[in-house]
Amino acid sequence: MLTNYENALMGSKSMINARLSLMMFLQFFIWGGFFVTMGSYLLEVFQGETGLNTIIGQSYATHNWAGLLAPLFVGLIADRYFNAERVNAFCHIVGAALLWYAATLTEPGTFIWVMFAYFMLYMPTLALVNAIAFANIEDRDKEFPKIRVWGTIGWIVAGFIVAQTVLGWVNVPLLYNLTGVENVQITNIPLKMCAIVSLIYGVYSITLPAAPPQAKGEKFSIGKALGLDAIKLMGERNFGVFAFCSFLISIPLAFYYARTNDFVAAMAFGEQSASFMAIGQISEVLFMLLVPFFLIRLGVKWMLLVGMLAWTLRYLVFATFPESAAFLIFGIALHGVCYDFFFVTGQLYVDRKAPKPIRASAQGLFALLTYGAGMLIGNYILGWWGDSINLDGATFAGWSEGAFIFWILPAMIALAVAVLFFFTFWEKRQVTEDIADQAG
Repeated sequence: MLTNYENALMGSKSMINARLSLMMFLQFFIWGGFFVTMGSYLLEVFQGETGLNTIIGQSYATHNWAGLLAPLFVGLIADRYFNAERVNAFCHIVGAALLWYAATLTEPGTFIWVMFAYFMLYMPTLALVNAIAFANIEDRDKEFPKIRVWGTIGWIVAGFIVAQTVLGWVNVPLLYNLTGVENVQITNIPLKMCAIVSLIYGVYSITLPAAPPQAKGEKFSIGKALGLDAIKLMGERNFGVFAFCSFLISIPLAFYYARTNDFVAAMAFGEQSASFMAIGQISEVLFMLLVPFFLIRLGVKWMLLVGMLAWTLRYLVFATFPESAAFLIFGIALHGVCYDFFFVTGQLYVDRKAPKPIRASAQGLFALLTYGAGMLIGNYILGWWGDSINLDGATFAGWSEGAFIFWILPAMIALAVAVLFFFTFWEKRQVTEDIADQAG
């Protein structure tokens, strides 16, 4: 039987894990609450502006610019001088003010700069919440996934609240009861909602368990913070091919995050589109559980390749069947395969290939190439491409006319990368078995 002390200790651990889970929920609720529908909002608030598609691309690119610079912020300040939970609180409290201010803006240039300032505060917190969690749990492998999954749940719930429905089956009229607005995703309400939640979360962060700076007194290295000391791994042929293709495949990925919501809203789901976009995150959770199963059967190369081909298939579906709600749902649901088969497998591959002293830097390099540089270029390309074909993303007629030519570009890019990867990447079976053991 457990002693009173052991029972109290287990209760304390459960409470800490619950508080960390709430932290993750709020962290990703904020991001998912406005980011998914921001394109639809920009189409409304900036309608009539020249180069509207470019404005959308540049607005989404702000989080990629911030993602490139965030490691410097974390490495220089949070890792050396202040507790992670206090820096997290500061970032979200100030970020709340910036989000609220962004919701009042009607001039594109100012909006883009304010969103850049906001993401310069938000993107570092993605690393900070991990640091807070790791500092307060004992078994990372068992406890962290259970805590992190609440972040995905937070993103999903945010989509349901903004759409005011759960996939059209159950109404969630919370925002309607508060504002009287039915289609809130084309208004500034999601930005204001997330600003309020960010303020609450910032105050809550002050109460989180302490996460002292881990690199206090150590010399700061820009190269190490950005993961550049792992660049020597690219001298190994397979890793170099993997890294280059990871960068390239992230270019078409930007199309999905920036334009899918306004696309499916116009073509099928209207004001409920954010709810259907949450299918992508639900799929992500389900396929995450299947990664070890498929990895041992398919191997690293085919796992990565299937992920790339899923990107191609999704964009071909969007291009070919833009007016079919069933096919649009299928395209969104492919997100689990796209993300888990490529990014999760890729992270495991990096961890296996990198020597232990530079594993963190190698993961940083992977993030820099994908969510940093790759998606950054993708957001600029999608803006340029949309304006080049005169895409009207605010209407059914506009998307009906422009869907094929808009979505065929990322489909062809993804297919070209998949072909390049197929013919140039060859990994030993032993590496696959080691990674499968790690994943399991």
